[in-house]
Amino acid sequence: MTKVDIFEKVQECLGFTRKESAEMVEAVFALMKSTLESGETLKISGFGNFVVKQKGDRRGRNPHTGESLTIEARRILTFKPSGILKDRINKELLP
Repeated sequence: MTKVDIFEKVQECLGFTRKESAEMVEAVFALMKSTLESGETLKISGFGNFVVKQKGDRRGRNPHTGESLTIEARRILTFKPSGILKDRINKELLP
């Protein structure tokens, strides 16, 4: 599913114009991005948690040359689905 597909689903379900649907979805995504950029956790009930984690420096190596190097510290984004979402996904797999 793409962002355009989401616009269309919002338009279809809520009866907004295509432009209004696109603006609404873009506004939600912008809010999510700014929350995560600031390092805050984003919790969506019934869906899951987006968490920004800090990774420290670590030793690594270049696989082509075998040369040792330091991989610099960085922030990573992780997602942990809620139990409700996990159950709904796995419900289709159960007999």
